[in-house]
Amino acid sequence: MKIALIVNPCIGKKKLKNLLLLAKERFKEADIHYDLLITEYNGHAAEIIKSMSLAQYDGIVNIGGDGTNYHVLNGLLKYHPDTELPPLGIIPAGRGNSFARDLEIHTAEDGFAALSRRATRAVDVCRFTQEEDVYFFVNLMGLGFVADVANTAARFRCLGDLSYILGVLYRTLKLEFHHLDMEIDGHIISEKNCFVEICNSRYTGGNMLMAPGAKIDDGLFDVVIVKPLSRTNLISTFPKIFKGTHGDNPAVTFYQGKTASIRTTPAKTLLPDGELFGTAPTQITILPKRVRYFS
Repeated sequence: MKIALIVNPCIGKKKLKNLLLLAKERFKEADIHYDLLITEYNGHAAEIIKSMSLAQYDGIVNIGGDGTNYHVLNGLLKYHPDTELPPLGIIPAGRGNSFARDLEIHTAEDGFAALSRRATRAVDVCRFTQEEDVYFFVNLMGLGFVADVANTAARFRCLGDLSYILGVLYRTLKLEFHHLDMEIDGHIISEKNCFVEICNSRYTGGNMLMAPGAKIDDGLFDVVIVKPLSRTNLISTFPKIFKGTHGDNPAVTFYQGKTASIRTTPAKTLLPDGELFGTAPTQITILPKRVRYFS
């Protein structure tokens, strides 16, 4: 078995060194050969895959977080749309690693074990538009408060996990709402909005259970819509996301669907798989079992 091993060095020099040493050991035990490909900038993984001959690999594996997986996925589906794709693998090493949880991959050792088993699972993909172009995500895509928090947290990235807490506090103090026009399989929603999450999998931000009922292979995405609420209500509801009980708040509504369109006033930034990219309007379509992941 031969794989392309795409590595995001932003996980840290010490962590990267230890994981590469472990990978060498685990791959030798499992008779897995690999080409090591290290990204040099955000989005480089997609560019690496663009010029890659996929036929030479039995898998495309990344060491990184949800963002690295996002760029690998987009490289494959954008630049090799008519090619039989090799299965994807994840060695979780980022801050969130939310999507990997739905594959029961919680640690790097889990990721290596999944590759050793060589078993794969077919997974749905969400396709979204930006004008005439298309992109893809497998975890979730948010807009509104959640994207604003991520934008603020990015400014304090050097503080690690504390950056997200600072983002939540700052955006709560500056809490603002927008108008949402959304259609989910023909159901029309037009109202003031705090945030929206279109979820293919259950988790966000690591262990926040945003969409408790979501499944990565049911041919549906789950939509979480949060209407305007007070700062106090928002702060009291936020911890419930870790248990998936935030739906108890009447401001929170869940939907499921196969297609959706979103328009906001003003235009809001999108957050697909933890990456700040694009703005509404956008259209989302589920692609049932479009890719396979080692699990």
